[in-house]
Amino acid sequence: MRILVVEDEPLFADAVAEWLRGDAHAVDVVYDGGAAQEYVRLHDYDVVVLDRDLPVVHGDEVCRAITGGPGTTRVLMLTAADTVDDRVTGLSLGADDYLAKPFAFRELGARVVALGRRSRAAAPPVLERAGIRLDPYRREVYRDGRYVPLSRKEFAVLAELLRADGAAVSAEQLLEKAWDEHIDPFTHVVRMAVFKLRRKLGEPQIVVTDPGVGYRIP
Repeated sequence: MRILVVEDEPLFADAVAEWLRGDAHAVDVVYDGGAAQEYVRLHDYDVVVLDRDLPVVHGDEVCRAITGGPGTTRVLMLTAADTVDDRVTGLSLGADDYLAKPFAFRELGARVVALGRRSRAAAPPVLERAGIRLDPYRREVYRDGRYVPLSRKEFAVLAELLRADGAAVSAEQLLEKAWDEHIDPFTHVVRMAVFKLRRKLGEPQIVVTDPGVGYRIP
């Protein structure tokens, strides 16, 4: 998934982002509400992990802007306060979930995955197609019963191809979902990831290239 972490404590924000990247998500990080609003306008995020007490623009205003827009982005609101009134207020702003600090990173990761499922069309928890079986929770991939070890990016690319259900996925779409803002869009990272993915999945080749369109698993 593509995730935005909005938190004004840089060390904490970077730690959250690194944990989520460990689950093969593409994660961007900003440290104030103004930057968050700009990033949400530029990118199609599945989930925004949003601290409530932010400088420049308060997290409440950022939440309203996200949930009042036309997209399907889900909001997980973070706060140091954990009273019933705080939770009710956060949810009334349109947040999809609410998590009080301190929290376990494992719980945060599980909640983000649950929200990500809701931002997409319904899909089975385990993705299967053409002899490939991908379990997003265990981060395991099998082809015809054979375990296939993949890097984070290869796993993310394969997941997007499987979710497309046979349709072609463009290189731009893969960049948007599997890489963060720091990637150069003119590099060949997608082509290299697909090349390595094909090699690891083995013969016969299962990832098809549609010239000028993208990649698909028929």
